[in-house]
Amino acid sequence: MEEKIALAACSGMSPNGLVARVAVHDLAIDDREILSICMGSTSADSEGFKPMIQKYPILAVNGCEGNCVAKILKQKGITVVGELNVGDILAETDYKANDAARLDDEGEICVKIVKDTIEDKIDELNG
Repeated sequence: MEEKIALAACSGMSPNGLVARVAVHDLAIDDREILSICMGSTSADSEGFKPMIQKYPILAVNGCEGNCVAKILKQKGITVVGELNVGDILAETDYKANDAARLDDEGEICVKIVKDTIEDKIDELNG
């Protein structure tokens, strides 16, 4: 990766939101050039948080068609460099997440699919 990028995952209580959070968390652990943004702190305007999230380009990883992550960031005056939607990603496969709080075997496959899609999007953004 050419530069650091921040990923902002869905924090909603849906199966796809869980997949988004786990995929983003895994990528941030595995790659020092990927940061994970806390949507709770972003929404709450936590002191000192806005300058940090303005430091790096942000890719929004929405859980569903509500696209809340991108909407919240835009409401906070943060420009996103791209958006992904877990629901759209998984709709192109034979897999679906089944629980909002626990990943089963199929949920883990969904995480892998979403991680691969996020990595492809990052590569695309880096040109």
